Amino acid sequence: MSRVSKPHEIVERALDLSTADGCVVIAEENSSANLRWAGNALTTNGVTRGRTLTVIATVDGAQGTASGVVSRSAVTPDDLEPLVRAAEAAARGAGPAEDAQPLVSGVPASPGFTDAPAETGSEVFGDFAPALGDSFARARSGGRELYGFAHHEMTSTYLGTSTGLRLRHDQPNGTLELNAKSPDRTRSAWAGRATRDFADVDPAELDAELARRLRWAERRVELPAGRYETLLPPTAVADLLIYQYWSASARDAAEGRTVFSRPGGGTRIGEKLSELPLTLRGDPHEPGLESAPFVIAHSSGDDSSVFDNGLPLEPVRWIEDGRLERLTTTRHSAGLTGLPVAPAVDNLVLDGGGERSLEEMVAATTGRALLLTCLWYIREVDPASLLLTGLTRDGVYLVEDGEVVGEVNNFRFNESPVGLLSRASEAGRTELTLPREWGDYFTRAAMPALRVPDFHMSSVSRGV
Repeated sequence: MSRVSKPHEIVERALDLSTADGCVVIAEENSSANLRWAGNALTTNGVTRGRTLTVIATVDGAQGTASGVVSRSAVTPDDLEPLVRAAEAAARGAGPAEDAQPLVSGVPASPGFTDAPAETGSEVFGDFAPALGDSFARARSGGRELYGFAHHEMTSTYLGTSTGLRLRHDQPNGTLELNAKSPDRTRSAWAGRATRDFADVDPAELDAELARRLRWAERRVELPAGRYETLLPPTAVADLLIYQYWSASARDAAEGRTVFSRPGGGTRIGEKLSELPLTLRGDPHEPGLESAPFVIAHSSGDDSSVFDNGLPLEPVRWIEDGRLERLTTTRHSAGLTGLPVAPAVDNLVLDGGGERSLEEMVAATTGRALLLTCLWYIREVDPASLLLTGLTRDGVYLVEDGEVVGEVNNFRFNESPVGLLSRASEAGRTELTLPREWGDYFTRAAMPALRVPDFHMSSVSRGV
């Protein structure tokens, strides 16, 4: 084994090799385990390991500081010098970086920076897999077929800089997606969970939830497109607000390009977005949603900067009591806009002040409403209003006077999450949830269900 093989040693060696004016090295060690199943039987499982190294070189010049970024996977010690030289060449060949700032310094070293990376493996499913097998048996006896995927990964990130930063973060991430289908495949229901270790995931509970939804779907009601009172479950709320979060760049807003731009110039910070006491926030130390407590940036953009690597992250309230409080900024864009520095945090929580569960919100419904399962294929239509379109999937149910009375057809919707917040009439109890659409990119979310009196179902969809 090479004497330079541990992640922290690779970081140190890359920094030693650098001849640039500044250098940032990010080493990421990833391990993952997964299970797949179909038709009430396991089909595949596997474990993977991987390493990615990113080198960011900065070069000072008469007109400013340039940056060059090069990333490689499966890096060996022999690859280090060519990788560092490639980053330096990229920096020397680039013009001055618009977002150039002094590299971050003065942040205390992380405990365990020199320790081995954390790892996951098939043992993470030690209790989950047998419980899943029991669910297969119950599903078969109940006339259901279960399909799905369980994935767990652990990423250890080591960040070192020429200014002395030595930071490390271990990020566990687990997701479970479970589909139940009728034998003729005409009825389908979905449930998903995000988890750090699968200790808090109960397949029996999920199967019981899906069995109930399939029973609801035994009666079919066809409805036309239109505006309906709609109950959005936490997973659907998460998908919509994550897109809003990704669209909340202060620079874009200040330049008049987003829904958060103030007519006539500036941003909408300080404006009331909802009459409900909604607070949208991020916190790297949020229990159950813990994320990196410092900036990890592999590239620069309107809402990220490689020069900010290692910048400490603090709890931030994007919306407080219904009022827009912050937009995402780098140090550079904060200077351009005159707003506080507020880098993105890798989790999102919406507190609505409500105490009701989704089931209790259904029971409190008077008249007719729709209950969604999840959203799918969300795409932006108009950035100026953040109008989104997408599809409902795996169950839209008709609620009449507090009871679910059947399943209706799927729809295409046209809605803006900002508009929904302004029109929502009730928020339920906040709970951990897995976004269905964005679960491959963003899993750390806690949301309430929302009641919207006039959700726009713009056309009928024939999907299941």
